Amino acid sequence: MTVLPGRSLPERHPLQRWPSPSRGASALLHSLGLCSFAFSFGYLVWNPNPINDSYGWHLQYLTIIGLSLSAATFAVGLLADVTLSGRLFAVKNTLSVASAPMECLISLLYWGLRMIDPKLVLPDWAPPLGLAADLSFHAVPSLTLVADLLLFSPPYTIALPPALGLSGCIAFGYWVWIERCYRFNHFYPYPLFAIMSTTQRIGLFAFSALLMTLSTATLAWLYNAINGRAKPIPDSVTTLPEDRRRGVKRE
Repeated sequence: MTVLPGRSLPERHPLQRWPSPSRGASALLHSLGLCSFAFSFGYLVWNPNPINDSYGWHLQYLTIIGLSLSAATFAVGLLADVTLSGRLFAVKNTLSVASAPMECLISLLYWGLRMIDPKLVLPDWAPPLGLAADLSFHAVPSLTLVADLLLFSPPYTIALPPALGLSGCIAFGYWVWIERCYRFNHFYPYPLFAIMSTTQRIGLFAFSALLMTLSTATLAWLYNAINGRAKPIPDSVTTLPEDRRRGVKRE
């Protein structure tokens, strides 16, 4: 890899498995992910249904909100790969704290509910999804974001209470959003919402917030299981001068 004069690569976390930002494998993963996301967005335009002309467009679907956040995460990641920018790499990792668990939540809810009854998540008036489109919406985003976390990212640093707070804010915000869309459209994007009472929908969103928090904790555990766990730095090391501390090997 050629680094421009005056530009240095950001310091790689000891637990990060493969180099990133990088114009090699990291850029390839981000490029392939963005191609899949672009196909998904294109599918919404090429195969219109009543949602296209309704208030909120396809952003009424949690799937499309998650897809948008995933696209933003990988777009920033690819820019970091191309420019070798440590700042953009840090932004990508920050976005991943929300996008990766959200995509895991979407995949779990969608495939779980679909196994129970496809009519809970697929309205009768919407054309059936082909396999390629179904996977691009409900499987590829979670798989690529998890791969990016495990292979090309430092470990999560978010603690459980902030993770629960983030998940709760997302769930509450989505509840407010779909209720607003309902006032304009007089229908819900997911048939499941229509057969539930307001109290039941609140319970579903609370459960989703807990499930997203569990996804965050599971991803952090999986990262440690695959890449190892950082060992605490002894007090004797933290008291060393900065120039000597840099030479201490961390695992």
